[in-house]
Amino acid sequence: MTVKPEYLTANQSFVLHPGGKFSYEQRPVPNLESDRDVIVRIVATGLCGSDVHYWQHGRIGQYVVENPIILGHESSGIIVKCGDNVSDLAVGDRVMLEPGFACNICHYCRSGRYNLCESMRFAATPPYDGTLAKYYRAPSNCCYKLPPHISLRDGSMIEPLSVAVHSCRLAGSLQESSVAVFGAGPVGLLCSAVARAFGASTVVAIDIVESRLTSAIKHGATHTYKMSTESPEANARTLLDSIGLKYGFDAVLDATGAEPCLSCGIHALTRGGTFVQVGLGNPNPSIPVGQICDKEAVFKGSFRYGPGDFKLAIDLLNSRRVKLDGLVTHEFSFDQAEEAFKNVVGRAGIKSVIYGPDLDETEANQCASN
Repeated sequence: MTVKPEYLTANQSFVLHPGGKFSYEQRPVPNLESDRDVIVRIVATGLCGSDVHYWQHGRIGQYVVENPIILGHESSGIIVKCGDNVSDLAVGDRVMLEPGFACNICHYCRSGRYNLCESMRFAATPPYDGTLAKYYRAPSNCCYKLPPHISLRDGSMIEPLSVAVHSCRLAGSLQESSVAVFGAGPVGLLCSAVARAFGASTVVAIDIVESRLTSAIKHGATHTYKMSTESPEANARTLLDSIGLKYGFDAVLDATGAEPCLSCGIHALTRGGTFVQVGLGNPNPSIPVGQICDKEAVFKGSFRYGPGDFKLAIDLLNSRRVKLDGLVTHEFSFDQAEEAFKNVVGRAGIKSVIYGPDLDETEANQCASN
């Protein structure tokens, strides 16, 4: 698929309005704001829980939909225009977008934690528009070439894969360790896959949906566990007994944000283990702090991704230590975007992807080479 710069046309966009109404609008084609920028023709965009949350609730914490906004931030595409000082990318390159643009000068950026930048301009986080449009401007350093064997459709999964990479790195060395992953949605499945790729000997995927647990075995999990309606303590005991873990898990990653999962995970954690909170739910959950203290456990929050996470995610794909086969279960054309949002709310399948305007879906599913 090739789009020449001189043929850039109106920027068809899918817009969320305050109150939850969607519309299609013709927005201006974005301009290069520096000589290191590129313009990307968006091909595939995966839907994230945050997109749906903005639609249904109008806010996430301090970020409120007060004006019309374009959602979407898990996107791949084709570069159609480059600034004069872009040397490592060219028109026609297939890329994945890192959708957050840090200031690069604040204390957090300079200390190597740019994901904590207070001036971050993150796609689809009010007031910044996202990627559910025909064209999107990005700094060239936020664009990564896709491995030849990864399609543009599957390339949209690299953003959540980078979330999983960041979370697993926060858990410390996972070599020959035991890991529990709560939630077998897209991020949870990718956490299982990355934990296994990082050398974990035991990876248990935990969910309440049987079909998702079946998928987990295909994506790194060595065991699965279906949460029951029993107490978190009882679930933790049954979980550990079911796989023969005497002392508990070395690391627990929670990709749900659900209070019962947090509590169960803390009870199932070994003494001195590490708990990483990946998913967001109730902002003020009740958790067994006494267990954290008694075990001298480490409890960490995980926020998006930081330096090296995107590159490592792509390296894992390039080496085929992580595979994305089967994660995209539902595909929608641009004029079916609202239907895609409803599909995610219905928890159908694993990942839903929307293709860019005026796009042949066949091209999005092709790889550069086999």
